[in-house]
Amino acid sequence: MFTGIVEELGIIAAIEDQGDAIRLTVSAATVLQDAALGDSIAVNGCCLTVATRDDGTWTADVMQETLDKTSLRGIAVGDVVNLERAVTPQTRLGGHIVQGHVDGVGEILARTPSEHWEVVEVSLPAHLARYLVDKGSITVDGVSLTVVEAKDASFTVSLIPETLARTTLGRRQVGDRVNLEADVLAKHVEKLLQSGVTQ
Repeated sequence: MFTGIVEELGIIAAIEDQGDAIRLTVSAATVLQDAALGDSIAVNGCCLTVATRDDGTWTADVMQETLDKTSLRGIAVGDVVNLERAVTPQTRLGGHIVQGHVDGVGEILARTPSEHWEVVEVSLPAHLARYLVDKGSITVDGVSLTVVEAKDASFTVSLIPETLARTTLGRRQVGDRVNLEADVLAKHVEKLLQSGVTQ
């Protein structure tokens, strides 16, 4: 589990094509301070498992399912990525509950800069629209954000200077693909209502 608070920006150092999978090598510092083999690290919101590590890099195997369902399919050597370690019982929950399980891929539709923030509009796959509400939570490339306006086919978020400077969202351009994860609490509520359970 994660919080959607990005700890650092990493760099894709190498990509090994394995046919039906890839092995990513990621250059990082902060997330490696206490990382052990088998630990989870979110890369642009995708929960990946540490396969190997050394002083400055770690590797993760990305299966076909992940490549089919996330923006990691288009990742390239040199790309900058958002990184976050899994939470511990002592972690402050500064964002919201994030699983690192991407629900869909959106596209940056527009960026509207202001003096102190920037409004970004992102396309929304139809199957996720029901989970978004104004002032609700959404994870975009692993970043916990508050929805400003939820529309049928898109949503907007306001990015503060800290988010623009410390995450990849400050670099994303119109047309770029981003990973989306809806609020898991909304999904659980929907499931309970569908089941007809009243007690």
